[in-house]
Amino acid sequence: MIPPQDRPQFILDNTRRQRPPHTPELELHLADEVTPIWRLTEEALAEIGLPPPFWAFAWAGGQALARYVLDHPDLVAGRPVVDFASGSGIVAIAAAKAGASRVLAADIDPFCGAALSLNATANGVAVEFTGEDLLDAPPPAWAQVILAGDICYEKPLAERVMAWLGAARAGGATVLIGDPGRSYFPRQGLQKLAEHQVATTRELEDFEVKKTCVWALP
Repeated sequence: MIPPQDRPQFILDNTRRQRPPHTPELELHLADEVTPIWRLTEEALAEIGLPPPFWAFAWAGGQALARYVLDHPDLVAGRPVVDFASGSGIVAIAAAKAGASRVLAADIDPFCGAALSLNATANGVAVEFTGEDLLDAPPPAWAQVILAGDICYEKPLAERVMAWLGAARAGGATVLIGDPGRSYFPRQGLQKLAEHQVATTRELEDFEVKKTCVWALP
């Protein structure tokens, strides 16, 4: 495993700063065809102690949700926000840019903290990070807004996350989800707020443009 103190430099060496197509206001350290990490196989990643680098990509669900937050800053302005399964931090950074009073990015991937720190600095914002699994406890009572991008790619996880988000909504939090049509995303009972056509790559997705929606728990 790459030790924590070496992770920022590893990210810098294996990504490049670029602007996601759907959120050109933001600049993130991401992988693409010209970066070394792009061509590493799962076996090669395992050899260097690296989990699949979800933090190195701006996934469609996160891009659409970040776009919605930037376009509707009143949603988060002056309010404390949690970005669940933050990955690169794109949604958390969008919330900070839109004026959230506090932003906590949460992700269990040990590299996400380093990626978030670099990306927040690149965008001139302050974002907190926790590597704890928030699903192990009730949703934080202080969070007035909970944002979750692209969280329904596995059935057991999707069920667990949706139950947790439902508890947050029952507690009074505003809950928004960005989803590009993942198989295990339950659309029933949700309110569709927006639909986006997000440019992606066939290396990551089944289409070069993904129809991606932003949903609210009513």
